[in-house]
Amino acid sequence: MEWYLPLIWSAVIGVAVAMYVILDGFDLGVGILFPFTRNDRERDQMIASVAPFWDGNETWLVLGGGGLLVAFPRGYAVIMPALYLPVIGMLLALIFRGVTFEFRGIARTSRWFWNFVFAAGSALAAFFQGMILGGLIQGIRVENGAFAGGAFDFATPFAALCGLAVAAGYALLGATWLIMKTEGAVAARARRQAMILLAIVLAFMAAVSLWTPLAFERIAARWFSLPNILYLWPVPAITALVAYGVARAISGGEEYGPFLGSIVLFLLGYIGLVISVFPYLVPPSLTIWDAAAVPASQIFMLLGTLFLLPMVLAYTVFVYWVFRGKVPEGARYH
Repeated sequence: MEWYLPLIWSAVIGVAVAMYVILDGFDLGVGILFPFTRNDRERDQMIASVAPFWDGNETWLVLGGGGLLVAFPRGYAVIMPALYLPVIGMLLALIFRGVTFEFRGIARTSRWFWNFVFAAGSALAAFFQGMILGGLIQGIRVENGAFAGGAFDFATPFAALCGLAVAAGYALLGATWLIMKTEGAVAARARRQAMILLAIVLAFMAAVSLWTPLAFERIAARWFSLPNILYLWPVPAITALVAYGVARAISGGEEYGPFLGSIVLFLLGYIGLVISVFPYLVPPSLTIWDAAAVPASQIFMLLGTLFLLPMVLAYTVFVYWVFRGKVPEGARYH
């Protein structure tokens, strides 16, 4: 078996997930902050700041899910039954939220309803994504290569904590995005919100970082055994330094620094989670090699992915370049 193919696919899926979390994270975060605005004029400006990007951002979710199916079918066959409920909840929330972009702009008497759907859809999608993450980290019961648990095994306090942590993180990305992309009252309020959200996110990161080694022995062994601890201690140290830099950027009036720093903070948390579980695709039993498709299937799909991935990246860069600059007060999405 070509041992390197699962590693390549793991990298492809890992990049897709990271891109989704960063790019769709900020526009979900904008939705989470929706209820804290004063009026529909400000909400129009907030939606206008993400309207050119939101549907392209979700392309990365398709790549991540599709890559899991074609490259790791055994892992997909275990993960999906274990996490059907939060996955369905996430998809429904994203669908209703997506509909809002088209209906809210033309609504007259029902705009309040679409405001609620946009905010609720954003918050629920973020929360369910965190629940999926928590369900994976805490482990899935597998017997004879198949899921052997119940439909609600994922629903634990740890998974709920992860759900709230992801929602808070997305809200931070949303606030720092608004600092960078909007003008006037929306940007000023977002700067105040960002400082509060940064403290909340750091508290959640600390709680998850403490909970995982205390509750899961395999993760404690990964981080605190010798010589691992000698190599891994810089990760939390760098995270603390980046958080300090983000706080300085927010309070110092910078426009791009808070958003870029928040992205780095997310990536460091993501790296920490990868360190905790890799090479297990389905902790604590199935590695990427156990779950991988036959080499011929991996190579066939990899050829197509390597051709399409640069196109998706080029399109993403092009869209963000075309719609660069700030969204002024009074702007709205039609």
